[in-house]
Amino acid sequence: MNILVSNDDGILAPGLAVLAEACRAVGQVTVVAPDREQSGTSHSLTLHRPLRPQRRHDGAFQVDGTPTDCVLLAAGALLPELPDFVFSGVNHGPNMGEDVLYSGTVSAAMEAVTLGIPGVALSLASRELELLATYRALLASLVQRITSVKEFPPHLLLNINLPDIPGDEVKGFKVTKLGSRYFSESLTRMKDPWGKEVYWIGGGEITWTGDAESDHRAVHDGYVSITPLHMDLTSYGLFETVRGWALEG
Repeated sequence: MNILVSNDDGILAPGLAVLAEACRAVGQVTVVAPDREQSGTSHSLTLHRPLRPQRRHDGAFQVDGTPTDCVLLAAGALLPELPDFVFSGVNHGPNMGEDVLYSGTVSAAMEAVTLGIPGVALSLASRELELLATYRALLASLVQRITSVKEFPPHLLLNINLPDIPGDEVKGFKVTKLGSRYFSESLTRMKDPWGKEVYWIGGGEITWTGDAESDHRAVHDGYVSITPLHMDLTSYGLFETVRGWALEG
């Protein structure tokens, strides 16, 4: 089995190393990841300059582009054939609720799905990176179980979040739906050294909401959250409502 591993935290990220190690237990692993931090880049592509992948001493490729660039480049040029799976992560921080729309980690797995390859995004709902080492056994088991699925459904993206506890304290796994999160005071007004007003996006306070079946609740309660996502954003239930606006014709 050939597995492509990528991320959005960069080629030197501890989470990437832990995930690649887990994947090597089940197959041949190729790592293709950004050469620097690319969090929040979503599904963006680098269109206005060429990409220059570089082979590292350990055999991995670092790319001066986005996570989506990495998967596209790996599938189209760097690998002799399409991988059987693409695993993205382990992200340094959670990717739940609306985060999946911004996350480079999730978008790398999403690009795999658009190419017809099963995609799996993994994130640690903590900034305490020392916890990653405690998840080695759990991740190896999880990768084994996912890659053993005989008929992985097409167009399926698995978004997995690990709770903010040591791996040996995890209560189990829950299949969940997306919760919702709200950022308050995430826009900071500042002045540059020349007195010009500038704005910094990020930080602030996060408020999570979601019922017992949400990703946020599962992670909060000490479970690994597994959310099946798909690419079709069409709201089929509102077809008749929108038709009632007399916009057709």
